[in-house]
Amino acid sequence: MNSTLQNSLDALSGVIRGKDRELRLALCCMLARGHLLIEDLPGMGKTALALSLARLLGLEYQRIQFTSDLLPADILGVSIFDRASSEFQFKPGPVFSQLLLADEINRASPRTQSALLEAMEERQVTIEGQGRSLPEPFVVIATQNPLTQQGTFPLPESQMDRFLMCIPMGYPDTDSEKAILRGEAGRFLVSQLGQSVTPKQFLLMQQEVNNVHASDLLLDYVLRLLKATREEGYFAVGLSPRAGLALLQAARAWAYIDGRDYLIPEDIQAVFVPVATHRLTMQKQGISPGELLARINAMA
Repeated sequence: MNSTLQNSLDALSGVIRGKDRELRLALCCMLARGHLLIEDLPGMGKTALALSLARLLGLEYQRIQFTSDLLPADILGVSIFDRASSEFQFKPGPVFSQLLLADEINRASPRTQSALLEAMEERQVTIEGQGRSLPEPFVVIATQNPLTQQGTFPLPESQMDRFLMCIPMGYPDTDSEKAILRGEAGRFLVSQLGQSVTPKQFLLMQQEVNNVHASDLLLDYVLRLLKATREEGYFAVGLSPRAGLALLQAARAWAYIDGRDYLIPEDIQAVFVPVATHRLTMQKQGISPGELLARINAMA
């Protein structure tokens, strides 16, 4: 395994106990130049994960608490008239950061949610007709409360598709939760984390992920998975070609963490469910999307 990344994961696991797979998936998502959606109940460590990643990677960090009265300008920024210069001066919003935490993103209105669409896809925003580039690297980590909770607005499919992965945090195991209660883990330890790589080094890692080789046999395997979701009667629609590209890039990042420059089927299998679940809509009941995808993964 890549020693630098292994050290980063070890440091993360000291803050967020019992979630080794979720931590690796989050780092994998960022290495693949993707955005991460974390869906779970409040108090599960979602914010602590984003803070920890920002500190470890030395990224400029901003947090937005999404609420029903949040406006697009609160995210993107606004031009303010400066009397001294008699000109409008642009005041950039929190989106102009390297790691943006969109906390409880589904509590904001669809209009406000859509303010992130261009930023997440193009890594720029258009304000008053002028395109403004965002810093590199640029990653959005969004948290989402279950839609059964009050005051939530479901993210549209186009917005969900902007996230490379969607993962739950889940409850910690007994030993991990006991460590949290003792003060041996948890958000209050984030400040003790040291920086493991610089943003420039992380950008180089993201570029190196693109060099991980995928053979034709591996591409055929990805195509079989995509086809299986399209033919499975439980889904309203199957995975798109863009989802296939996302799956391949996430698998490359997973292999890169292992220190390999080539893909194996296990890399695809490791990231398939987190990449695909939030992109699919069930049209039959009786099985969760994750369970169905795991079944497809095992069969393909």
